[in-house]
Amino acid sequence: MGRQKELLSRIDGLLRIRSKLLRQALAECLGTLVLVMFGCGSVAQIVLSRGTHGGFLTVNLAFGFAVTLGILIAGQVSGGHLNPAVTFAMCFLAREPWIKLPVYALAQTLGAFLGAGIVFGLYYDAIWAFGQNKLLVSGQNATAGIFATYPSEHLDVVNGFFDQFIGTAALIVCILAIVDPYNNPVPRGLEAFTVGFVVLVIGTSMGFNSGYAVNPARDFGPRLFTSIAGWGSEVFTTGKHWWWVPIIAPFLGAIGGVMVYQLMIGCHDECPPPATEQETVKLSNVKHKERV
Repeated sequence: MGRQKELLSRIDGLLRIRSKLLRQALAECLGTLVLVMFGCGSVAQIVLSRGTHGGFLTVNLAFGFAVTLGILIAGQVSGGHLNPAVTFAMCFLAREPWIKLPVYALAQTLGAFLGAGIVFGLYYDAIWAFGQNKLLVSGQNATAGIFATYPSEHLDVVNGFFDQFIGTAALIVCILAIVDPYNNPVPRGLEAFTVGFVVLVIGTSMGFNSGYAVNPARDFGPRLFTSIAGWGSEVFTTGKHWWWVPIIAPFLGAIGGVMVYQLMIGCHDECPPPATEQETVKLSNVKHKERV
């Protein structure tokens, strides 16, 4: 009987873990869907209207607020990573179990894929009209850039890799500073807005070269969608096979960001000093008065 109870207890615990992980994955999927839907939707308006319905700043504002909304949606359930590079950084720091990396990455990529599908459906007629009944990856009437990032003509692969590395490292450093309770923590409830502000700053300062993907799921999910929806395999070959750069570089950038923050800030943080006896007495008096 004792062994049976122990076995049942283990099975129950395993099912609870799997159920929790599934809920977290679904939250990440929805949060990333919102990020891509609003972010890529803003790009679609600019491209399809040829600049009459927005500009560079509006795209960055849209992505910044989209990240904020995505974190507000998923944050309480999954932490609101919305980015495999962020999940990788948290696992690298041992703040999350490694099992979450493949699960979250798959969910985030799926959410980005679905978000791209929603944008495509929303602007379906406009996309076909803009390309003169063609789905083009390059040229004046190209529409593939609405969904995934592509390098500018001046950018080579090495510089592009460095661009994604630095952008992701900057993102991770800022996120670690925001969530660090021993540094200068952001007031509770404002973390999502601050991370969105970070994305806005990165976009307005590092978006010229290739559109600052700094997120493997946000780039690969929509790219995969476009390859299936009609743009074809050219989405993976154009720009000297650019597609792998926004996937590999952010993971390496995440490691770089973690190392920089931990060596220069994290390792030197001090825990807040313990409360003095006088402060403890004051707190006790407050609690006593509240009870009375």
